Amino acid sequence: MTRPRASLVSLSDTPWYHVVTRCVRRAYLCGFDRLTGRSFEHRRGWVELRLRQLAGVFAIDVAAYAVMSNHVHLVVRLDAERASQWSDEEVLRRWRCLFRGPVVVKRFLSPATRAGMTEAELEVIAGLIATYRARLADLSWFMRVLNESIARAANREDGVRGRFWEGRFRSQAILDETALLAVMAYVDLNPIRAGIAETPEASAHTGIAARIADLQGDGEEAEAAPQPRQGPSHPPPTPATASEK
Repeated sequence: MTRPRASLVSLSDTPWYHVVTRCVRRAYLCGFDRLTGRSFEHRRGWVELRLRQLAGVFAIDVAAYAVMSNHVHLVVRLDAERASQWSDEEVLRRWRCLFRGPVVVKRFLSPATRAGMTEAELEVIAGLIATYRARLADLSWFMRVLNESIARAANREDGVRGRFWEGRFRSQAILDETALLAVMAYVDLNPIRAGIAETPEASAHTGIAARIADLQGDGEEAEAAPQPRQGPSHPPPTPATASEK
């Protein structure tokens, strides 16, 4: 019997979590598929770029990651305190980086139209701000936005519909510093353990390779990740179309 995600993620116990999300049937949808002879390695770059983008929007730090051929490992820190300190306007702007949101949000963010908003509209805005603030520090929402954007781009590339990721991601609480160091080492060394890289710095699409590049002086370029563009290397991570989000 599955348990609700809220019962598995408890900030009162720890803000740190090890997360794993897998492609459906563990297929190599982000790597080289020996069955079809097709390579989807470029999709690993999609995931890495999207992770960087989302880490800049959510109150969630990505401390380590490894984008493998058919699954992704993350070590994340949820920072609800940071989200609580954002202004109302910042919460709404961050959310609009992900979703268009209802028209009332756009009106609130424009000084020209905010002054004319009714009390009822302002009450709606207050409720939305509280909801969005909570979601921006929520692991399930982080993974939902990550997985949905990659799935849409991959399905569009393949001309198909249906699931790209397994229905639920797995998360494991990291309860102390010893466990955190062990999990980060496990994630950082995953490509070496899988035999697809010989050294950490050669481990493509991993957090440790990015950290090493940063220490060696390539950090500015790594931090200033290119904006997504059309093409196999950078799919457009389009916002969800549902305005209620």
